[in-house]
Amino acid sequence: MSEGQPLAVLHLVANRWWTGSAEPVIQLVKGLRARGHRALLGLIPGGRFEDKAREAGIEPLAGLSLEARLDPLGLARDIARLRRLARSERVDIVHCHHSHDHWLGGLCRGGAALVRTFHNARAVSGRWPSTALYRRTDAVVVVSAEIEARCLEAGISAGALFRVPGVVDVGRFADGADTEAVRKELGLGTGPVLGSVARLAAGRGHELLIRGFALLLAERPDARLLLVGKGERRDAIEAFVRELGLTGQVILTGYRDGDLPAVLAALDVFALMGAGSDESCRAALEAMAAGRPVVGRRVGALPDTVGHERTGLLIDDERPESVAAALGALARDPARARAMGEAGRRRAREVHSPARHAERMEAIYREVLARRAAG
Repeated sequence: MSEGQPLAVLHLVANRWWTGSAEPVIQLVKGLRARGHRALLGLIPGGRFEDKAREAGIEPLAGLSLEARLDPLGLARDIARLRRLARSERVDIVHCHHSHDHWLGGLCRGGAALVRTFHNARAVSGRWPSTALYRRTDAVVVVSAEIEARCLEAGISAGALFRVPGVVDVGRFADGADTEAVRKELGLGTGPVLGSVARLAAGRGHELLIRGFALLLAERPDARLLLVGKGERRDAIEAFVRELGLTGQVILTGYRDGDLPAVLAALDVFALMGAGSDESCRAALEAMAAGRPVVGRRVGALPDTVGHERTGLLIDDERPESVAAALGALARDPARARAMGEAGRRRAREVHSPARHAERMEAIYREVLARRAAG
């Protein structure tokens, strides 16, 4: 294949939910197409991921299940369909994003190169037969140093590993979102507004953030904390807020989609205490694209993404006092917070845009193909 020739890339994503791998894959498919490549998308049909793909102008491949718990006949149908696709579409790269589709890709790629992205560290297995599959994979892409370390521990060759920064739709969060409706709905006053976007689930650090915010209220009783998201721990978090007597100061906004840019624009400081299923910490990237400084623990890709004292503040422990100190430092110095937010916006545009992400991934694909051609 000559340098610069368009590539055919088949993305396989055994996911139906609008979480984890979904948004990064959509941004990558769009970015690759904008660069002139033929990017195809296979996903588990019937969920929010499929709806969002279509909204983005991407028609998912028909006739695939990608369900991990298929009966043998259904699994055989997926294998046959993918093998036909790889041949008929002359696929150059099969790019997988979860364990089940990784196995399918390995079985069905034909002469195509096999690439796997690990979106979180827990997806990396150090056991056979997964380790054998990793050895047959041409490139492994990771979104954080923690995942990279796990891959090395699992025996993946350093020469096959590529660390690629996360991606965010920077255009969606460009300056200019109207916050009036959001501020009126949520009853936001003139005090500092802090916020976090994260699924209301275990391990996301909501209680730590709330405790830190409670300490800040001694200095800034007019501050408000917005917790944006939905999840199975909503009732428990609401009870925790009531127990601390913070019902008027901590506002659970529920899930926000269409007006998320306006919600982020209403914040003075964004905070993230725990990484989710996408350890590129996309919520923090969105906050940066919206020009908001980020206060975060050193989890997922945040140590690489957030420039301490430049685009936000990083916390090294799980003490509410540390959270309060970081939040307070920015709440009492709005000019510093705005400067960090603008620096974050520039970094999001320069490092995390879909165009830059697709450029990096294309370079990886071409390197892999060159290696295979060289034998």
